[in-house]
Amino acid sequence: MLAALLQRHPADFGPVLALDLNGPDVARLDFSAQNPRLATADLRDTADFQRLVEAELALQHATIGVGGYLENRVIYRRSPHFGPGAIDEPRSLHLGVDVWCPAGVPVLAPLPATVHSVADNAHFGDYGPTVILQHELVGTVFYSLYGHLSRLEWQNLRAGQALAQGEAFATVGPFPENGDWPPHLHFQLMADLQGRVGDFPGVARPSERATWAALCPDPNLVLQSRHLV
Repeated sequence: MLAALLQRHPADFGPVLALDLNGPDVARLDFSAQNPRLATADLRDTADFQRLVEAELALQHATIGVGGYLENRVIYRRSPHFGPGAIDEPRSLHLGVDVWCPAGVPVLAPLPATVHSVADNAHFGDYGPTVILQHELVGTVFYSLYGHLSRLEWQNLRAGQALAQGEAFATVGPFPENGDWPPHLHFQLMADLQGRVGDFPGVARPSERATWAALCPDPNLVLQSRHLV
């Protein structure tokens, strides 16, 4: 399994952002139904959502927020992109880690990589500009996804482009171009892309948790933030 491989090689990974995710200014944010403050925010209004994120950080005396892996979230109700819920089970189980930080923060390749694909997933509440990188570790190929990027650097990337470990290839994007979210990076790992190009589900149905967790292991195996342990 990919998770076991990543666990055996913790020293091989570089940072994913030009930020210290172990610093005292980092806090874990909760966007599940357990957070009562979500009930009073207008999450369809991105500016109001941004004020909520800032307030959540201020409560913990932090400037950077992290969290979300396998969190059953209510925030996806803001967009029909995740399913109506009337007939089918809506998607609300988050498969990556979000790092809530200012737009413009450089995004780095945590390992040597090849750009697998890029796409602008421009639906309201989707990823916006997206990059998928392909990596190889001890003979095993796997993938990492970076969502909610700025179009400025993203538009210069091409499939097949080689990236060195630590190379900045994108920045965190502002809204509305980032899929219309408060600025943050969605970082996700995938053992298999299942034939997809430029996109991959970042939110799944809760009933399918075991299947998706096996396919998308904990991104903190790469990020190694003490705030996510």
